[in-house]
Amino acid sequence: MTMKITDALKDKRILIWGYGREGKSTETFIKDHVEVRSLDVYEGERDGFDLEKYDIVIKSPGIPYFSDDPRFTSQTVLFLNEFRDRTIGITGTKGKSTTSALMYEAIRAAGKKVILLGNIGRPCLDWYDEIEDDTLIVFELSCHQLAKLEKAPKYAIFLNLFEEHLDYYGTLDRYFKAKANITLCQELSDVVLLGENVPELKTKAEKHIINKLNQDYTLQIPGAHNKLNAEFVRTMTVDILGLDLGKVIEGMENFKGLDHRLQFVTKIGNVSFYDDSISTIPEAAISAAGSVPDTRTMLIGGKDRGIDYSKLVAFIRSRKDINFILMYATGERIFSETGALPNVIKVTDLDEAVKTAKQITKDGAVLLSPAAASYGYFKNFEERGDRFKELVRE
Repeated sequence: MTMKITDALKDKRILIWGYGREGKSTETFIKDHVEVRSLDVYEGERDGFDLEKYDIVIKSPGIPYFSDDPRFTSQTVLFLNEFRDRTIGITGTKGKSTTSALMYEAIRAAGKKVILLGNIGRPCLDWYDEIEDDTLIVFELSCHQLAKLEKAPKYAIFLNLFEEHLDYYGTLDRYFKAKANITLCQELSDVVLLGENVPELKTKAEKHIINKLNQDYTLQIPGAHNKLNAEFVRTMTVDILGLDLGKVIEGMENFKGLDHRLQFVTKIGNVSFYDDSISTIPEAAISAAGSVPDTRTMLIGGKDRGIDYSKLVAFIRSRKDINFILMYATGERIFSETGALPNVIKVTDLDEAVKTAKQITKDGAVLLSPAAASYGYFKNFEERGDRFKELVRE
């Protein structure tokens, strides 16, 4: 049964836990749309507020707190409780933002009303007044947003699973279980598209495994992985939703890509520079090297969250044709594991890495693909990518 957000919150004692972008959005929504008994905002640890004073605690997704208490909820939970029947939810360790944007462009090109939600855009409650009866919703969903769903999107996509966010979840299994919520609460009439490396999961929904291309895609965004992302989009829009194939393909082929995702920055002399700051795991950096033509130099390193770098170390050892400039904590770690190699250089930070890359790269491409989180050195991966662009252009 659909539960309207306004009905769920009406006359309740509410605490907004976390006052970043989503917390502020929640406060604005409540003040504009519903009468509540009380509304408080809190930032801090769990022991800093008395749960018994509240009927509902709306927690921001980035707060690492796990509880089965039904009083804890989120924007995502409230939103899907009302709008799950028209929502295409997209998750995965890598590629969910690009796939969500591709999906949005494909649906829009096919002439349907559509909105794009998630980390890629405005918080979901900001769109509440713009959703009409025939609006489709593309919702990019992180593991944090999925951790405590009550209702799942009718149409779900789970692209892939790699080691990520272990500093938050502790184990890969716990991280997978958070992601798997995208289909765990689905119903018999629902659909889920799964990448081939997604572990077996329980679902009532109709399952489709996406592991090969059934269409030739000419995209403006590089990489075989993006063609596979396009296959997910085509399957959902054409095979499941019945949209026009030609218009869907046209929408995807016109898509120019998102910032910091294998994004061409500039060309200086014979050297092209690419920003892939979104890369936070080894698999992403390895894939990026194969996606950018004539990669000659890679900039790698960031916050060390304890993930396994053996694949990347093996890749570095095997690619004597690429210079690897290693920086920050993971750079130190990878440098110690690769051993002394003539094409591996250790530097302190991104500024020194870009300076070194300019000195040693005579042609081909320089690629920032850190294979690590930005936290501790930058506010987020966007700030890291923007700084890279500034340094390149100096």
